[in-house]
Amino acid sequence: MTKEVTKTTAENQRRALRRYDTLSAVNSLRLHWPEYMIEAAGLAIYMFSVCLFATLLQHPASPAPHIIASPLFRRALMGLAVGTTLVSIILTPWGKQSGGHFNPAMTFTFYRLGKVKLWDALFYSAAQFSGATCGVAFAAYVLRDAPRNSAVRYAVTVPGMYGEAVAFAAELTISFILMSTILFASNHAKLAQSTPCFVGALYATYITFETPLSGMSMNPARTFGSALHANDWQALWIYFIAPTLGMLAGAELFVRSRKGVNPYCAKLHHANNKRCIFNHGPERAKIRTDSE
Repeated sequence: MTKEVTKTTAENQRRALRRYDTLSAVNSLRLHWPEYMIEAAGLAIYMFSVCLFATLLQHPASPAPHIIASPLFRRALMGLAVGTTLVSIILTPWGKQSGGHFNPAMTFTFYRLGKVKLWDALFYSAAQFSGATCGVAFAAYVLRDAPRNSAVRYAVTVPGMYGEAVAFAAELTISFILMSTILFASNHAKLAQSTPCFVGALYATYITFETPLSGMSMNPARTFGSALHANDWQALWIYFIAPTLGMLAGAELFVRSRKGVNPYCAKLHHANNKRCIFNHGPERAKIRTDSE
């Protein structure tokens, strides 16, 4: 009797998965719109914070540039503020529900890994671009257009003094490290809960030391939101291609190191009681333990 029940349950699960596989665009939107809205809101909050901190630390009318003469120290403060903000957003109930991507390159990478369905990936990306654009617009409104100042420029990301080639290499490298860290940490039994903190620490480090090379983006939507308001499209292609390639390379390293086993979930924080719209599979059994 037990075997029959188990077999029936497994068959029901397979049927449910097949139905999920064939979700249309309309059904995906109807069923998963809360996650899409969360992604938009999360990136809007993130971009508002980036513009706010950039204005406080760089605007000529702010006391910060006069009190803190060192650009490195100001970038360190910026990194600490942005990294803390990002971790806080990911760890909110909303962030735990949507997965806390807030980045089209990351969402596309999880799609490549088979964790995100096509329509979810497309709607996530649309929401992320919309959220980034709205976040910068809201910052301009609240701060009375202060982010428009030439010292801030809506926190736009552009290649640094070493040119586009270095900016491309830098964006690819930091994106590769970020995605690799997320995958290895979130699929390790003892490190999974700390994944958002690892992400925040990397953001803080990158903003401090990498910003002079590329402006530190790792996120096509983040760059687009600033570029649209600043009307500065310099080397936009870098910030679309390099982060995506870097994250895909990180995913490839992860899968190869586990002999083809994909990650369990696309959430940065998946040990919670919020619903999950991503694909799960037997990979859960492969989450590494501290002894491995």
